[in-house]
Amino acid sequence: MAWAKQRWLPALLIPLALLAAVLVSTVQAGATPTLPPKSAEEIVAMIARTEVRAFSGTVLQSSKLGLPDLNVGALGGGQEEPSLFEFLTGSHEARIYVAGPSKARLQVLDRMAERDVVVNGTEAWFYSSADNSAVHTTLPARPEAATSPAAPDDNARNLPSPEALADRFLETMDDHTEVSVGEPATVAGRGAYTLMLVPRSTDTLVDRIAINVDSETGFPLGVTVRAKGQADPTFSASFSSFDPGVPDPALFTFTPPPGATVKEAAVTEKEAPTWAPRPKTSESSGPAGPRHPSKDVSGQGWDSVVVLPAGSAPQGLVTNPQLAQALQPVAGGRALTTSLVSVLILDDGRVFAGMVPLERLQDVAGARGTAAG
Repeated sequence: MAWAKQRWLPALLIPLALLAAVLVSTVQAGATPTLPPKSAEEIVAMIARTEVRAFSGTVLQSSKLGLPDLNVGALGGGQEEPSLFEFLTGSHEARIYVAGPSKARLQVLDRMAERDVVVNGTEAWFYSSADNSAVHTTLPARPEAATSPAAPDDNARNLPSPEALADRFLETMDDHTEVSVGEPATVAGRGAYTLMLVPRSTDTLVDRIAINVDSETGFPLGVTVRAKGQADPTFSASFSSFDPGVPDPALFTFTPPPGATVKEAAVTEKEAPTWAPRPKTSESSGPAGPRHPSKDVSGQGWDSVVVLPAGSAPQGLVTNPQLAQALQPVAGGRALTTSLVSVLILDDGRVFAGMVPLERLQDVAGARGTAAG
């Protein structure tokens, strides 16, 4: 079954970095809805044809990978942008507002604080209420957005939303995946079809993935990932509230609160938040640059392994103290093993990652040899 994406979303926010390369519910309780029967092919077509171009809602995300709490954004954590790693542990709540290809707002609700990203055209703000600090930056102009509004936007899927995760999984559908229809569900008070993806591979750590699709709009409302041998969902992201209407335009205008510390930063500066969109370069795969420069992939389907050269791994993978404690020494480097993802960091700096057991990563690394990468 081919997945042909025929739509866009804005190029924004929180690159999932390693998770997006590797991984790619908290479904609101309610009575099972009665929906007209549809085949898996029809549900996939609904997603591809959805006309949702603006929406708002609250997303609940939960991870049970067996990692320590990496919530760097908790009170007292200082001004740190939301990172890949905190979304790999615990539960999180975020509000998302989207109004076309150049307006979006993300509010990450920490335990006793809030962090905001506001993108309005070429203006972007990053704000943390924990220390009342803000970073302002000007993004590269994107004239192609005005001339090709329906073009797929690769960087759109950097949003930490069910739609983003669904895209990652759907684009990998091939002969390695069994696709079927599950029981309908109620998500965010809306009737939703359930699309089931089951890997045919015996080597992957993934047991099955459920994608809840709004029966009215075709928009993905929830994604649940289950690991083999676990009864509870390992990773989930689901709307608890969802409105397919255009949000209030005032939400995309940001003014720093009184007394806030404001810093100007270019998106290419090292001190700028790592989740800012990057300018287009000659090697870009999209308007904001490649998602994984120099990324290499070994194998196919659910058994594939992402290979990152030395120096290209997400910084927090080696600098986050809680994550460093979770790394175990192995021959030739260190490893992170969870119920869903394995990561191998070699002493030479290369990184191997996949939804596979550690042994699979070690086999790929051994085949590449010490001079590879």
